Amino acid sequence: MKVLVTVLNYKGWQDTIKCIDSLKRQTYDDFQIYLIENHSQDESEKKLKPFVEGDKQIIFDVQPTNTGFTGGVNIGIRYAIDNGFDAVALFNNDAQADKNWLKNLVSAMGKTNASVVTGLLLSEDGKIIDDAGDVYTMWGVPELRAENQPASEAPESGYVFGATGGATLYKTELFRKIGLFDETFFAYNEDVDISWRTQLAGHKIYYEKSALAYHKHSATSSKIPGFTTTQVFQNLPLVYWKDVPTRLLWPIGWRFLLAYNLFFVWKITQGAFVPSIKGIWRSWKLLPHALRERRKIQKSKVVDTKYLKTIIWPNLPMKSFNRIRRMFGIRYQK
Repeated sequence: MKVLVTVLNYKGWQDTIKCIDSLKRQTYDDFQIYLIENHSQDESEKKLKPFVEGDKQIIFDVQPTNTGFTGGVNIGIRYAIDNGFDAVALFNNDAQADKNWLKNLVSAMGKTNASVVTGLLLSEDGKIIDDAGDVYTMWGVPELRAENQPASEAPESGYVFGATGGATLYKTELFRKIGLFDETFFAYNEDVDISWRTQLAGHKIYYEKSALAYHKHSATSSKIPGFTTTQVFQNLPLVYWKDVPTRLLWPIGWRFLLAYNLFFVWKITQGAFVPSIKGIWRSWKLLPHALRERRKIQKSKVVDTKYLKTIIWPNLPMKSFNRIRRMFGIRYQK
């Protein structure tokens, strides 16, 4: 299987060099690296160009504008489709891959025939789980599965609802069928949207425990104050409007409305009123786009609601619930 590994750099050339070094140590050898300098407007291009120059395994692409995560990875995906790659892996520049990361993803994809395979993403020191496949809850709120649990308690390999865009392997044929990442998301929850579209189209997503990577959490987004808050408030409704099937709109919708408003109150207590309002306003501006996309997505849906209920987490999103609990001073009773 011929693989293209796409890596985006934005104001993080130091992390990117470590990332590329880890990818070049992979035991799987049928792959190339597509490194995109996403218009950092700092010294990134100057630092990265001599690092990759002359390396035939690396394609270095400097963008004239910042295309966000979605626009950036789409550049890599289009290149993979146009140049005969069987699969494209997306890998965060603030992460480092275990030497068998790609080998184990490819092996799991061959074994399961899943269209998407994600791995076990750990903290930078390898002690804590960052992600073990994504969850979508009946509250319309996605979560990272097993987040913040000890690495020793990582779930065993198996099928999951979704996969992080930061360390995942996708068959290129999947994108031919369902389309690329939705660039209106720019960043955050775009991988939840892709996971929904994958599931609705009848494709499977697999989590492979042995495919290890180590993540320096929020190394890029932390450089832009308020960015994460704005994007989350913008994009959570987009996922709901676009992807949730008609029969689940109400069961998920009333819970989502409650959770979304409580999240807004919590963000106000954190001094994030302006970026929160900005995100909410943007989400309403994008409603016409979301509804147009919804018609296409739901029309091509091939799975039934009964199946979807088996892969949606029925309980509270615990990370969000714990934030609300702290906001109201509610003590957790074991």
